[in-house]
Amino acid sequence: MIDKKTSIKRFEDLEVWQDAQALAVSVYKMTESFPDDEKFGITSQIKRSSSSVSANIAEGFGRKGNSEKIQFYRIAYGSLLETKNFVYLAQKLNYIDAKNTEQKISYIEHLQKQLNGIFKYLGNNV
Repeated sequence: MIDKKTSIKRFEDLEVWQDAQALAVSVYKMTESFPDDEKFGITSQIKRSSSSVSANIAEGFGRKGNSEKIQFYRIAYGSLLETKNFVYLAQKLNYIDAKNTEQKISYIEHLQKQLNGIFKYLGNNV
């Protein structure tokens, strides 16, 4: 989240961006065990959605006005929910086990709370 007391000068300093990057890395590693025939299916979709979260946070950070920032942070939030959907789907397809699903969902929900904090800070709720 953005702390009023701390001067954040780069998107790389945002904890939410760092956590979103960590999520994407963990998703990429998770998909290494997915079946080869899913390369252009769920594997591609979950990789794109998970990497989109940090990309949109970075892009939003670079915008000057709050409304522009919020637009990109909302896109990041949507990508986060898309990733959450694919984690559930991967479990239902038996590509990941319940423990891995629980860990990913918990981390995603942590990111949701961080983004909700940013929306509140910027004066706009999702």
